[in-house]
Amino acid sequence: MRLVAASGRRGAVNEDTLAKLEFARVRELLAEHCGTSLGKRLARSLTPTTNDALIQEWFTQVRELRDLLPDIGFPPMGGVHDVRAEVRASAFPTPLEADALARIAETLAATAPLSRWFESIRDRAETLGKLGERIHDLSPIAEAIGDAIDGRGQVRDYASPRLASIRATIHDIRERIKHVFDRILRQSSITRMLQYSGATFHDDRMVLPLKAEHRGRVRGIVHRSSDSGSTLFVEPEESVELNNSIIRLRDEESKEITRILRLLTQRVQLNAEAILTTLRTLAVLDLLAGKCRYARKYQCVCPRIDEAGVLDLHEARHPLLLDLFEHEASSGAPARDVVPLDLRLGDDFDVLVITGPNTGGKTVALKTVGLIAAMAQCGIPIPSGEGSRLPVYRDVHIDVGDEQSLQQSLSTFSSHLSNILKILGRSDERTLVLIDELGAGTDPDEGAAMGRAILDELLKLNAKTIVTTHLSTLKAVAFTTPRVDNAAVEFDTETLRPTYRLRIGEPGNSNALIIARRLGMPGRLIHDARRYLDHSTRALNKAIAGTLESKREAERARKAAREAELDAQRQREEFERRSREMHASREAFEGWTRWLRELEPGDEVFLRSLKREGKLVRVQLHRQTALVSAGALEFEVNLDELDRPQ
Repeated sequence: MRLVAASGRRGAVNEDTLAKLEFARVRELLAEHCGTSLGKRLARSLTPTTNDALIQEWFTQVRELRDLLPDIGFPPMGGVHDVRAEVRASAFPTPLEADALARIAETLAATAPLSRWFESIRDRAETLGKLGERIHDLSPIAEAIGDAIDGRGQVRDYASPRLASIRATIHDIRERIKHVFDRILRQSSITRMLQYSGATFHDDRMVLPLKAEHRGRVRGIVHRSSDSGSTLFVEPEESVELNNSIIRLRDEESKEITRILRLLTQRVQLNAEAILTTLRTLAVLDLLAGKCRYARKYQCVCPRIDEAGVLDLHEARHPLLLDLFEHEASSGAPARDVVPLDLRLGDDFDVLVITGPNTGGKTVALKTVGLIAAMAQCGIPIPSGEGSRLPVYRDVHIDVGDEQSLQQSLSTFSSHLSNILKILGRSDERTLVLIDELGAGTDPDEGAAMGRAILDELLKLNAKTIVTTHLSTLKAVAFTTPRVDNAAVEFDTETLRPTYRLRIGEPGNSNALIIARRLGMPGRLIHDARRYLDHSTRALNKAIAGTLESKREAERARKAAREAELDAQRQREEFERRSREMHASREAFEGWTRWLRELEPGDEVFLRSLKREGKLVRVQLHRQTALVSAGALEFEVNLDELDRPQ
């Protein structure tokens, strides 16, 4: 069983891309839903992998845990701490401190309820259940430490017979010192010489606060004077030797505590490998619980991993926008909803050209796809609808935002171009490429020409590509080039606002003239502007208008087919779930009947209705009843009331 949380080939998505996608914030969101420092640390270290089987295994574990939650609940992680550093430090010559051992004991003690939790799911979650095999029975170590050290990290008096004897002797001597001071303080001749009534302490020694003018009037040792010099702190002669005895005993106590701590530390060290394996398992288990909590909060799903290289997202939402809008609403701001995104790639086309207005959500669409791909390859449920599927990408490259480099004195355009050239050199059929505003930052004609050349090269590389652009010429690529399609970010010409919805199969319309008319530009100016559009632009707009309805009809048919397929899948999964439940119920019943047949008088049984244990007196099969004694009482119960002892 592999316990890695995101390995395989590390760096499946390069760090530069993860930074631009703000993936660290997704990891932090996930960490917030973990219950222990072990799980939180693991969540913050997640890195996408290209190991298909490992990703499938992670999602299977999440699904199994999700399905168990209504009946069994989350695994009990109370008392679990990240004590890996302490366990590793047990190899050093210096013994561990008592509080460190107490933390280790509390963590190891928590493995007992976790083992019982895994026992309860053993027959219901095969993949998840394998994690339980890596949790060792460490309760004897926890008990040994707990016998010697309490929960506050204090060594108990009876951690060893010698320590108990030393502390008992110290207690007796302290009582004798107290009696000495009680006797001295009952003498009025002494109390008149004190700065205030009562004794105080200098380090561990009890002393009297003698007025400075009475120096020498009380026989004993002056340990110090007050800052003003008006008070002398004197240890009476009668208690000096008693205090000296306590100091010697304290030294012996310290040595004995060190010996005890060393023995306990050695026990931890001897079992360090088993403890660390258990801790790694607990980290993975807590991370799985965190994934389930995160998925439940943001309605996430475990996508299907598509071996044919097809990405098909249904109602996908940007994970960071979900969190942002939720925080806004909790702060009293008006509620906002993340507009879901339907997008596919790698099936009937490999390159998608997205067009639409500024602030229309094109960049958000790019980042949504990139983030969801990275999440999926970490085994994190994605904020998307049921039936969504993704391939496993070897790498994800993104060019977005202002990447101008002052050190190299590069313009925005040249910086973007340099980045795109690097992307071309690293892309292949297993690469996802995301480019924002392709061809921008220079002369539109030249930008369009270079944009077209870049798209051609990406097509030759078979790279799965999504680009956004404002250049009308690039819309035409889909009409003349196989494996390329358009998508439009909708724009409401009535409100002059983007809707943020994406429409596959149609390019974004030129909204400038429509907006101008809505803002009151005279009709003759609109007419003149239309005349000045070049022939190719008018031809493109005419072609778009001519194919628009057929494209929309094709997309509606595709969506209907998808819904039918998804419904069939739901029915199939429900049938399989019921079949598994029936199989498990049948096995449980057969096991119960075998146990019942083997029962003999005197065997321990559990009475379900009374929720108590008892001893079998006799079974009356012809009446389907049994007589059970529980304490001084006997009960005649139906056989189906009997169960194995708890």
